[in-house]
Amino acid sequence: MGDKKEERTVCCIGDIHGYYSKLRNLWSNLEALINPNSFQTALIIFLGDYCDRGPDTPKVIDFLVSLPSRYPKQTHVFLCGNHDFAFSAFVKVLPSPPDGSPFSETWKEYEQHEEREGWFKGMGYEDMHLQGRRWAGLMKDKYYNVSRGMDYMGSIYDAAPTFESYKVPHGSAELVNAVPDKHKDFLRDLVWVHEEDDVCIEISGEKKHCKLVAVHAGLEKAKGVEEQLKVLKVRDTKIPKVAALNGRKDVWDIPKELTEKPTIVVSGHHGKLYVEGLRLIIDEGGGYEQKPVAAIVLPSMKIIRDTELMMG
Repeated sequence: MGDKKEERTVCCIGDIHGYYSKLRNLWSNLEALINPNSFQTALIIFLGDYCDRGPDTPKVIDFLVSLPSRYPKQTHVFLCGNHDFAFSAFVKVLPSPPDGSPFSETWKEYEQHEEREGWFKGMGYEDMHLQGRRWAGLMKDKYYNVSRGMDYMGSIYDAAPTFESYKVPHGSAELVNAVPDKHKDFLRDLVWVHEEDDVCIEISGEKKHCKLVAVHAGLEKAKGVEEQLKVLKVRDTKIPKVAALNGRKDVWDIPKELTEKPTIVVSGHHGKLYVEGLRLIIDEGGGYEQKPVAAIVLPSMKIIRDTELMMG
């Protein structure tokens, strides 16, 4: 109260990966732990990867779709993750490449991996983006995913639980009909990047006002930021593998030109919780059953998890 202007609350929520119960518990905890007025008017940024690995993708999407009507004073941003991009490609809701090229052009650069990754070759594959074919593929010989310490779940994307959650077998073209229109609309509308001009963040007890860029994996160090943002804003689907959604080490750091005009860069994707200066990576869960889904709340920089307190 008083003359002090209340800074807008911003919640950035990490990868959910089909874990509806974790999402529900995390949301309850955010509601319980954030000042009610601040929560009701908060900017909520979901960092992408709503599907795969976990068992309840349809319930996750239903929950997300319901938020604008349940919390009309909040602003909701739904970023596209690499898993969501691939899901969208398979169910035919990716925007067409702006240059009019066919999606089959995206296969060429990666064709040497087709056999090992068992790319989808069923109905409708002829004009499907590379990532849709990989997503619905079947890893040969039950390949072991060394980085995750477990077998792949169907495809290199671990998409089998998503197919099963819509009651169709993994790799079945029937998924296109099984996914309801409102879920397709949700996927179709996902943004690849979100920018804010003025976000307050508290570092070492001091409040700073910064720009913010939210993008699923990050921005490449080796390319100009404006050029990258332009591609992300138009959602250029002629690119076989969008680094800002799929990258690893190449998108981990904040590009140098953004360190000159302080900009928060917030992402999920990396299977880690990493907060270093203005680089925020919020993906503590990584789609593992036993790990929590986390969010970071600005300005306070407080981390809230689905496990913090179980609401009755």
